[in-house]
Amino acid sequence: MSTRVVTLGCRLNSFESEVMRDHAAAAGLEDTVIVHTCAVTAEAERRARQAIRRARREQPDARIVVTGCSAQIEPERYAAMAEVDQVVGNDRKLDPTLWRTLAAGEPIVVGDIMAVRETAGHLVDGLEGRSRAFVQVQNGCDHRCTFCIIPYGRGPSRSVPVGEIVAQTRHLAESGYHEVVLTGVDLTSYGKDLPGRPTLGQMVKRLLRLVPELARLRLSSIDPAEVDPDLLDLVADEPRLMPHLHLSAQAGDSMVLKRMKRRHGRDDVVRLCARLRALRPEIAFGADLIAGFPTETDAMFEGTLALVEDAGLTYLHVFPYSARKGTPAARMPQIAMALRKERGRRLRAAGERALERYLAARVGRVEQVLVERGGMGRTEAFAPFRIESAALPIGSVVAARSERVADAALWGKAL
Repeated sequence: MSTRVVTLGCRLNSFESEVMRDHAAAAGLEDTVIVHTCAVTAEAERRARQAIRRARREQPDARIVVTGCSAQIEPERYAAMAEVDQVVGNDRKLDPTLWRTLAAGEPIVVGDIMAVRETAGHLVDGLEGRSRAFVQVQNGCDHRCTFCIIPYGRGPSRSVPVGEIVAQTRHLAESGYHEVVLTGVDLTSYGKDLPGRPTLGQMVKRLLRLVPELARLRLSSIDPAEVDPDLLDLVADEPRLMPHLHLSAQAGDSMVLKRMKRRHGRDDVVRLCARLRALRPEIAFGADLIAGFPTETDAMFEGTLALVEDAGLTYLHVFPYSARKGTPAARMPQIAMALRKERGRRLRAAGERALERYLAARVGRVEQVLVERGGMGRTEAFAPFRIESAALPIGSVVAARSERVADAALWGKAL
C-alpha cells in the first residue's frame, strides 16, 4: 500500500500535504500514513490524536508519521503515543531527503523552527481531488498575537521568490487548473524578507502579467492592517482576481483587539470593507472571528456580533476561544467555556443569516461557477452553487443562472 496523507487544518497544510505525498512516492515509501496536524485550537489537536488512533486501527501494520504545527510544538507528546512511529517537524517535512531516509531516522526529527530563514517553492501537479490548486507564497509569522501559538509551529515570516511562484502557477495553469489560491500563514507580510521588499500586491500584479493563461486567482486570507496600494488597484481593476477576500478580523471590539495584540481596530475593518466595496461593488467578505476571548464582556461580544452587519461580512469562520499553553492570553482571566460556546453559536447563527441574505440577493443572476464534486461549485465571489445540469467536468468554469436558494447554496442550471 502506498503512502496516505491525513490532513487537518489550513489550506497551507493542504498544499504541503501534496508536496509530502509527492516526496514519499518518489522515495518509494510503502504502507505509511502521514498525519499532518494543526495546532490552532485544542479541538484541532484532539482531532489529530483521534486521526492517529483511527489510522492505527485501519492499518495496524503501517508506519505512522506525525508532522505539522502541533507535532512541531509538542513532539514528545506525539512520540509518546503507542500508535506513532516517528514525529517529523515542520522544518524537515518538505525536504525530499527526509522521506528517502525516513525508515532509518530517529523517532523524533524536529529542529529549531525559529532558525529557518527561507521557504522554497515546490512544484506540484495540483491537489488530489480538488478543483482548484493552492500555491504557497509565504510561511511563518513575525507577529505575536496573544492568543496564537502558530508562530512557534511555523517560525519566522519568509517569502517564496516571485519567479518560483510564477513557475508553479504557470505549471498548474498548463495542467488545466482554472483557479489558483495563493496561501501562507501571514499572506500580507509577503516580501519583507526579499530583495527590494516587494509587497503582496506587487507580487500578484507581476504574477498575473506573467501567467496570462490563468483564469482565476484567489487570496487565502489577508490582515486588515496590511492592505497595500497595489492590492487595492487589483481589487478595482483586475477581473482575474476574484471578488472575495477573507479577513483575519478576530473580533469586533477595539479593546479586545488591543488585548489580542492585533494591529487594527474595529473601525479599521469597517472602513476597509467599505473602501473595497466602493472599488468593486460585487466583492464579498469572509472573516475569522474568536468568541469568548479572555476579559470579553457582553458589550464587547455584541460589538463583534454587530460587525457582521456593519462590515457586511458574508462567510464567517468562528472559533470559540481556545487557551494555548505558552501564550499571554492563556494567563488572562478566562471566560467560562459554556459562555464561549454560546457566543460561538450566536456568531455562527449571525453568519448563517448573513449568507442567506447574500444568496437571496443573487437569485436570478448569471454566475461564473468553478465546478467541484457532486454538482457543487463556487461563484467568483465564493458563493456555493449547486448546478442542476448534466454532469460537468470537475475544475471547469461554466456560466449558470441561479433560480433559488436551498441548503445554504444557490441552485440553478448551466447555460
